[in-house]
Amino acid sequence: MSLNIVLIEPEIPNNTGNIGRLALASGSVLHLVKPFGFEIDDKRLKRAGLDYWQHLEVIYYDNIEEFFAKNNTAKMVFLSSHGTKDHWDIEFKDDMFLVFGKESVGLPKPLIEQYKSQLFKIPLYSESIRSLNLANSVGIVVYEGLRQIK
Repeated sequence: MSLNIVLIEPEIPNNTGNIGRLALASGSVLHLVKPFGFEIDDKRLKRAGLDYWQHLEVIYYDNIEEFFAKNNTAKMVFLSSHGTKDHWDIEFKDDMFLVFGKESVGLPKPLIEQYKSQLFKIPLYSESIRSLNLANSVGIVVYEGLRQIK
């Protein structure tokens, strides 16, 4: 069983490193879509990923158009605070792509509009917060997916 974690234009190397570590632990493939807010050899990325990065399956894309061109037949869901359905309503399938936006603004608005029927959120139970940390969000969704398809 495998999932695909997609980060569209990640900005914070520590988050990406932690998500890489999570991808390896969960048997997932990590897809990174440029531009990044850091250099891929950033020491903060490597530190967060520790010495696991070398064992991780990472696929890099130069831009969002390349990502969609290469994965146009993949089953995808998109995670955003703008979603109206909760993440546990996703019908997880083996090899599904879980698409997350960048830390500062989330998914690009055109993607939110284009994929409304595939847009999900993690519920928040306080009006004092607008979103969760990206690495935490990925962890929540990936392990719910593994629980469902196990």
